[in-house]
Amino acid sequence: MAGSEPVILVDAFPRPIDLIFSPADKARLEKLGRVIWYDGEPAPDALIEEHLPETVVLIGQTALSKERLDRAPKLRMVANVESNFLPNVDYAECFRRNIYVVATGPVFAQPVAEMALGMAIAAARRMVQADAAIRSGDESLYGERDNYDSFLLSGKPLGLLGFGNLGRALLPLLRPFSDEIMVHDPWIHASVLRAAKVEPVGLDELFARSKVLFILAATTTENQGAIGARHFGAMHKGSVVVLISRAGVVDFPALIEAASSGHIRAAIDVFPREPIPQGDPVRQTPNTILSAHRAGNIPEIWTGMGEMVVDDLELVLRGLPPQRCQRAVLETVTRLRSKPVGQEDK
Repeated sequence: MAGSEPVILVDAFPRPIDLIFSPADKARLEKLGRVIWYDGEPAPDALIEEHLPETVVLIGQTALSKERLDRAPKLRMVANVESNFLPNVDYAECFRRNIYVVATGPVFAQPVAEMALGMAIAAARRMVQADAAIRSGDESLYGERDNYDSFLLSGKPLGLLGFGNLGRALLPLLRPFSDEIMVHDPWIHASVLRAAKVEPVGLDELFARSKVLFILAATTTENQGAIGARHFGAMHKGSVVVLISRAGVVDFPALIEAASSGHIRAAIDVFPREPIPQGDPVRQTPNTILSAHRAGNIPEIWTGMGEMVVDDLELVLRGLPPQRCQRAVLETVTRLRSKPVGQEDK
């Protein structure tokens, strides 16, 4: 009977439904229950409240206070397809009620990791500058004039700041280049890092030793703006910093100043303000490679979000835990400070 079917409420904005759910996965979802689709903008409160008492699964980043959760006695899973764990959910109350809160962030790890490696090589070999020189008619044949400070990643000490989804995806890509891979992640025990065959190090040592350093950490209550001039100044001249997770982790003006001075090179995919203001001086900063927060957003992974959610929903409705999406952990999720897609000051 229709009344006995689980209600699945889809409030996916800012993700277009047809972008993240293939026709096959939409059909799979509709076999699991009565689906309420809402697309193009956040679902209005009236719609949410109408269906909340019967909703078993909520797909989206809908605000869920304790009071709203009180009106959702059947809710068993919240699947965030925006992909950040946002502070508009009462996570403690969800955990108390045994409601799974998951996000599709892992789907972005591989494309971001590949982009990070590509940006690192491009910075080390001055590839963007070489391309610009040819286009302006000022190239140096065989690199005789502009290859003097290029270097190989092979055999160099490489550093990872953060060892979550991005770090774990990047690590196998770096293995062929170096046996000296260091990681700093205060949320992961050193024994876990050693088991992954990386060297756990302190933050200062990471910057002092790394020839190429990848910033892969999410913004948290503990690290907002924590990486600054002192850290960049400790790096060897000509080292490369790849900022590809969240700009909130660094003192961004200090990073730009370190690159502008020529002390380091910076490859940057995330910015304090997005979109970048037209007059922002970062657009003219030398020794940088700039990308407009595009590392993870490629067509090959879009429908992966919907697929992961439906896979996990099938498990949850069978009384099993989700296995494909990233599950919120109470001890850490309330410390996260990444902002929603499309907001400034990420």
